Amino acid sequence: MPSDEPTNNVSLREIELYTDGACSGNPGPGGWAFILRDLKTGKELTGSGGESNSTNNRMEILAVVNGLKALKKSCRVRLYSDSKYVLQGLQEWMAGWKKNGWKRKEGRKLAELKNAELWQQLDELIPLHQMSYHHVRGHSGHPENERCDLMAVAASENYR
Repeated sequence: MPSDEPTNNVSLREIELYTDGACSGNPGPGGWAFILRDLKTGKELTGSGGESNSTNNRMEILAVVNGLKALKKSCRVRLYSDSKYVLQGLQEWMAGWKKNGWKRKEGRKLAELKNAELWQQLDELIPLHQMSYHHVRGHSGHPENERCDLMAVAASENYR
């Protein structure tokens, strides 16, 4: 079995992944950020970046993509996000988008799915890990969400 495949092995590292995205204008300069925390060691890895012409939803997705890309082995990942769009996309909508050729239903027709290339990246990354999904309220004093927000806003300022 390849080492990148998730297993039921109890020895998988347990990781918390906190993410956030920010955008000044929508579209406008955007930033994303993540915090990865190994629950056994307490060690953290952070990352951030951005784009000059983006949307808040795109930044929210990129935070998750980049957080998962930073993991070198399969892990048990607890994803914490304040984006209901990202969480619903991962848990409810993505299977249908994939089935419909990465398009969304608009009435009886299929329409363009915004950020399809990012959803496709997540479709490749998610199966490498054992995932659980957790919603946190944004700007409610959650320490890691507040840190991610500060990092994402700071990253977006590099693209103004």
